[in-house]
Amino acid sequence: MRNLTQAKKACSYSQTRLPSGLTVLVRPMPGYSTVHAEYATRFGSVYDRFELEGKPVALPAGVAHFLEHKMFESEEGDAFSLYAKTGANANAYTSFDKTCYLFTSSGEKAEASLDILLNMVGKPYFTEATIAKEQGIIGQEIKMYEDSPDWRLLVGLCGCLYHTHPVKNDIAGSVESIAQITPEMLYACTSAFYSPGNMVLAVAGDITEAQVLEACRRAGLTQPAPLPDARAIWPKEPLTVAKSRLEFEMAVAKPCFGIGFKEAPAPLDDPRREILCDLLSEVICGDMTPLYRRLYDEGLVNPEFGCEYLCLPGCCCLLFTGESEDPDRVRQLLMAEIDRLRREGVEEELFTLCKHQMYGRFLQDLENVDDACGAMMGSALKGRALADELEALAALTKADLDQALADMLAAERSAMVVVRPAKEGEE
Repeated sequence: MRNLTQAKKACSYSQTRLPSGLTVLVRPMPGYSTVHAEYATRFGSVYDRFELEGKPVALPAGVAHFLEHKMFESEEGDAFSLYAKTGANANAYTSFDKTCYLFTSSGEKAEASLDILLNMVGKPYFTEATIAKEQGIIGQEIKMYEDSPDWRLLVGLCGCLYHTHPVKNDIAGSVESIAQITPEMLYACTSAFYSPGNMVLAVAGDITEAQVLEACRRAGLTQPAPLPDARAIWPKEPLTVAKSRLEFEMAVAKPCFGIGFKEAPAPLDDPRREILCDLLSEVICGDMTPLYRRLYDEGLVNPEFGCEYLCLPGCCCLLFTGESEDPDRVRQLLMAEIDRLRREGVEEELFTLCKHQMYGRFLQDLENVDDACGAMMGSALKGRALADELEALAALTKADLDQALADMLAAERSAMVVVRPAKEGEE
């Protein structure tokens, strides 16, 4: 692999912790014409139980996603109308473990767009009337998710793997759950999780660190701010699966399937587990592997077949998904390949190729303004730096991967979901 010192230099960026507690990451990228910024909080859909100032708070499913929508509103109006004046392309998303507000703009308008972003997220505004209006809008969004086979497959698979962990719930919640949301509930969430000390601002592109820090000063983020007495509460989750199989029908042309493996959770500030999960997926079913070639040559899967992993507070799993006319045959071959690799060990050449591929992809992403910004933000939210991830990947050996195969991907901790085409006249 490329010299590690040179590689770490290639992924360098500044990191500043302001008196307010906000972590600010800046990667100036001379020669680029755009700026991408992400302002994120450690608050996603799995944060459904917490204590605030010693008092327990229980949330219905979908609150983090609902709050994401509401943060664009203020007494002065909608933030999108302000972004329209700067020409910025703004958006936001909620995942299992975070909520992120972002924009991409030209370098000339980046400071004005930063002012909008920092003031929007820093000044929550909720009323009964605006919440009622949003409940109708998000209710329609939830119905669209319910019509998505890929999303239904993911939700179903997490529901099979987990008994009590909130990863089993839909990120957007349900029409019934979001109907329970109140202004008081949203203000409790912003008090607990939207304080600067729980957030990260990452910026990359045609901008300097001085410009970003000055925007933070204008937003009042360079002043000390108290950290709220807030603590997330995680349920006890056994390593057994809640259900080994689930099948249902939808309007799909070909059966969709998911095969999930439940693993013991690991500390998030240590990137080693995530890198192991990523590398495991590559050596098992990456496009250079014997399994992938056999499945593809026999017409059992299309090029979309692959694996993703979730490493969250109290949760870790690997999910193999795709389309196939014979999902059970794919599962049989997948299990057989895992057993073979466990017996024989990973081939040295394949291990090296996959590791180099991950290494190259890591560095390549840092040449893209959006990807570099997202990588910095995601790493910082987990209490680590990109250099930590690069070092962990460089240190990984074939013996580490063989040991991971011995410890992980157990058949008794697996579950399968199949979405079959609906019969004529049915949905």
